[in-house]
Amino acid sequence: METRLLEYFLAVAEELSFTRAAARSHVVQSTISAGVRALEAELGVELFERAGRRVALTPAGEALVPPARELIDTVDGLHRAVTGDVRGQLRVGIFANLDLLDMPAALAEFRTRHPHVDLQLGASPTGSTGLAEDVRRGRVDIAFMGLPATDLAGLETTPLFHATVTAILPRGHPLAARSSVRLADVADEPFVDTASGFANRVVVERALAAQRLARRVATEVASVSDIVPFVAAGFGVALAPLAIVTLDERVVAVPVTPRLDWPLSLVTRPRPSAAAVALRDLISSRFADRAAARPPALRSRHG
Repeated sequence: METRLLEYFLAVAEELSFTRAAARSHVVQSTISAGVRALEAELGVELFERAGRRVALTPAGEALVPPARELIDTVDGLHRAVTGDVRGQLRVGIFANLDLLDMPAALAEFRTRHPHVDLQLGASPTGSTGLAEDVRRGRVDIAFMGLPATDLAGLETTPLFHATVTAILPRGHPLAARSSVRLADVADEPFVDTASGFANRVVVERALAAQRLARRVATEVASVSDIVPFVAAGFGVALAPLAIVTLDERVVAVPVTPRLDWPLSLVTRPRPSAAAVALRDLISSRFADRAAARPPALRSRHG
């Protein structure tokens, strides 16, 4: 079985389009179609359902994605072992409002070190929960993650950072002058939050459930960057780590007691590709350097 055929299969599986797969692979569409047909003939199964322009994986196709990706990664690893060169495509799962990552600078450094790796960045509409599933299913090679380690079974996890969850209140709110608040103090307030599946919401809702508290998310926003503007406009309060929101003069951030942490990590599937390992090591090193340079008080605050 030629690895090239598996690469064509994976391109179609990820794009769900023969046209986009051909453009991504820098070949004509007929080459992709012929390659997939050859692979189906060799395996004796149909890998895709084709209905007009609609393309969907069959159960056999779904089953083939993880081992196909693993085999491609193994071949890339063999190439690196012989040549010392990292190459191929690296699909990175990201989410917005992580200024502490300085992603452009980090990825620029990665590109300088590994110019033969093509980077593809993407998010998930269900946040970290969706990204974790994307890694498990082989759709993403490495992802930034805000879920607790208990949610990441079967994945390799590299911890990067812990941020403290803080109550974000409109200026003038009755609790805004406090030195700290408890979850019970804000549980009855209307909340502004992201959609279910986003890591911040997962962490907050589990902490509330642990104290047998319930809340009402009155306004669900599309991204973390929308939380502060909606709180400032009076739609409710929020609980979020300062690391992923940008405060302004219209809101007040009040510490939560007892302390509630939001973890940031990198995840890959077991036996990650050489490119995924290279990016993981670079990001981990950059965070270690930042932690070493951070004043002791700030290190204590952010974990």
